[in-house]
Amino acid sequence: MNQLHLFLPCAAGVEGFLADEVRAITGVGNGDVLTGRGGVSVRGMWRDAMLLNLHSRLAQRVLVELSYTEYRNENDLYRAASEVAWEIWFSPKETFKIETTAQHSPLTSLNFAALRVKDAIADRFRAKRNGVRPSVETNHPDVRVHMHLTTDSCTLYMDTTGEALFKRGWREDKGDAPLKETLAAAMIAATGWNPHGANPQPLYDPCCGSGTVLIEAAQIARKIPAGILRRFAFEKLVPFQRHVWEQILDEAEAQILDESPVPIFGSDISHRMVDFAQRNAERAGVADTISLRGGDALQRMPPCEQPGMMLLNPPYGERIAAAGSAGRNAAERMGVMERAGRETAQTEDGGEFFSQLASHWKKNYSGWTGWMLTPDLKLPGKMRLKESRRTPMWNGPIECRLFCFEMIKGAVKPRKSEGGAESESA
Repeated sequence: MNQLHLFLPCAAGVEGFLADEVRAITGVGNGDVLTGRGGVSVRGMWRDAMLLNLHSRLAQRVLVELSYTEYRNENDLYRAASEVAWEIWFSPKETFKIETTAQHSPLTSLNFAALRVKDAIADRFRAKRNGVRPSVETNHPDVRVHMHLTTDSCTLYMDTTGEALFKRGWREDKGDAPLKETLAAAMIAATGWNPHGANPQPLYDPCCGSGTVLIEAAQIARKIPAGILRRFAFEKLVPFQRHVWEQILDEAEAQILDESPVPIFGSDISHRMVDFAQRNAERAGVADTISLRGGDALQRMPPCEQPGMMLLNPPYGERIAAAGSAGRNAAERMGVMERAGRETAQTEDGGEFFSQLASHWKKNYSGWTGWMLTPDLKLPGKMRLKESRRTPMWNGPIECRLFCFEMIKGAVKPRKSEGGAESESA
């Protein structure tokens, strides 16, 4: 096909990392990649769309822009959709659905707006295919058409992805409020961790949950494509050629490494979650790459002699007590762990846990770097550590920060006493 205008939506704060990833995957020049709010646009070919679906860890999906027009009412939307050559993208045999998003649209009903676009597509097929038109399927459509409305513009896209790209195909076992795979990959990208660089570092997640961060890291280290286990919507579109796709898959599989250049470790207070992580790692093809153990985050010693990087999305709320309550009865801690989930954390303080964690890191993890994703913007104060970097990120609707702490002995800030004088921390 001729050159396409592709748009890859992503979580807020990830746009710059996604732009770098797009250039690395496709090899396009800087002038062909445009970073915008909430996504990245790129000029590329049909093959690039398939490559991005297979390899991107940060994008939510890969969309092909088909139409951009101004509008004032629903009739303008019908007219815009009628002018798109839908028949070169899919046939009447495929089912389809209209997905609508809007920012400050003046229209009173987005459902009616979607209905007008659906009517335009059906009417065009009737005119081009002797009265035959595709059917609408809202649950599991073969084809998704995305319409984005602003105050005065309408953009129509063909979705080449299908199910969102964070659905890698390996996570069946999960705990409460699990981290999305795309956010885990964004955390890794923000740290600059490069297992294939000149000085690769070990990676360790001491609160690994069901293993999302570890599995993303292990696949990066082994050069396993993010989408190697799943199917994509482009496989049902007219431009799809099976032999070209098979060649892309063969090339990707030939690059997969048998071993990781660096060790990757994980632990969690809940042995149940460690079992989940192990099973997920097996499905992802990286079970032999990750070393998993149960253990208290406040007691775990460094998993290797070489200083490395810790990367975690810590638990909160009741799970704080379970995550690192040294000295308590293990069975009691596990009982709390099984009842509580990450979502309780968003409103809990957890200062004592994080203060103890910082002291443990300071004492035992000299030379390591600790990266922590949290919605608590005051976390460095609770840990009495000065962050060297803070990167804004969004976990769904929740604004977070990815804090970086350099573990140097004596790095914990002195704590102020009640009288205002400073006293040294233990």
